[in-house]
Amino acid sequence: MTQFPSQFSRRRFLFTAGASTAATILLKGCMGNPPDTTTGGQSSPAASPVTLAAGTEPEVTTAKLGYIPIVESAPLIIAKEKGFFAKYGMPDVQVEKQANWGAARDNVKIGSKGGGIDGGQWQMPMPYLITEGLITDGTKVPMYVLAQLNTHGNGIAIAGEHKGKNIGLKLEEQKAFFSQLKSAGTRFKAANTFPKANQDFWIRYWAAAGGLDPDEDMEMLTVPAAQTFADMKRGAMDAFSTGDPWPYRIVSDNVGFMAALTAEIWKNHPEEYLAMRQDWVDQYPKATKAILKGLMEAQQWCDDFNNRQELAAILAQREYFGLAEDILINPLMGKYNMGDGRTIDDRSMAVLYWKDEKGSVSYPYKSHDLWFLTESVRWGFLEKSYLTNAKTLIDKVNREDLWKEAAQEMGVPAADIPSSTSRGVEQFFDGIRFDPENPEAYLNSLKIKRV
Repeated sequence: MTQFPSQFSRRRFLFTAGASTAATILLKGCMGNPPDTTTGGQSSPAASPVTLAAGTEPEVTTAKLGYIPIVESAPLIIAKEKGFFAKYGMPDVQVEKQANWGAARDNVKIGSKGGGIDGGQWQMPMPYLITEGLITDGTKVPMYVLAQLNTHGNGIAIAGEHKGKNIGLKLEEQKAFFSQLKSAGTRFKAANTFPKANQDFWIRYWAAAGGLDPDEDMEMLTVPAAQTFADMKRGAMDAFSTGDPWPYRIVSDNVGFMAALTAEIWKNHPEEYLAMRQDWVDQYPKATKAILKGLMEAQQWCDDFNNRQELAAILAQREYFGLAEDILINPLMGKYNMGDGRTIDDRSMAVLYWKDEKGSVSYPYKSHDLWFLTESVRWGFLEKSYLTNAKTLIDKVNREDLWKEAAQEMGVPAADIPSSTSRGVEQFFDGIRFDPENPEAYLNSLKIKRV
């Protein structure tokens, strides 16, 4: 695990705080960025500090947030790199790379006081599973979901040996191919980066929509995100689902092709989230909102396509993704060579962090949490009783109220603050609809399920 000294990132921030007769504190000394040699030009300047009214300053200036090297983590990295955490009084936030999702789970279980983390980037519904003790050996570690980090930015990668077999978004006509592999005792191996979470769900939904049972017609594997490329290259899997840049890298390195983007499976879908330990948030509510403000401003920065070249350069650095910048930039711009003769050039299909065609990306809709719990019931990962008690559980874990308070305090326009905790009815590429008012109807409409 990479750790960064609390007072340093690639850029340095000097923080001074003192009470004044005006009952405010001023965060000072945010230095400009040095020339960015990875892009050959000057980086955009770091965030200017804000004046915080007395009583609103964070209780602490530090927190430990974990991330996985996929594009979902970009707002956390940018909030640190560009000074947005520091801008709101949190200059010592540490953004720490996690070896894999299992390590992130274990580190949040022990918390920063035990040498772990206070929270960070999560697949859904991991914060719920951790809260319920379902993936922490029975130990319940209550979590709060605070914000959605992004939409899109994921793909389903296929090994090059399957080129020309018409494995794409729709699989109905390829069922015989999968049956032949199963009959030969070599079931199609499909990997996710953590079981029972969204990158598992994307590949399961894709398969089931094509009439394939992922548990019967495929062999489901779990492989860390950064290891997916190497494992596919050595022939250990036929497919994987994870965030960019790993699906796109198999195309750039001629190892395979992409069958689909998750943006094609479910346009403007919820992806990954910021969630933190409940005890940390309850102890430091002002610091929590400061983190949210820094994150939101980072999301707005990331969503400006004029910043995407610099975003690629920052993420490419060794301490973050450790990849060539040119592997990152095309997907960030919504440009995909799918590797099978198909190309996509559409910014609405790129990873988005602040707004999409349906409105807010950052706001954590409770209706989306309900879909993740419903999909968990679909595959037998959760008992059906979780749907009966879903509202109570979601109200306990999802703190969209803190998101709204932070947004209002930092001056986010009212039009960008959702008025409802539900985004309404959602529709998938196969025509299936999820109405959060009737999740049972969604389950009944699905042909392949465990419930």
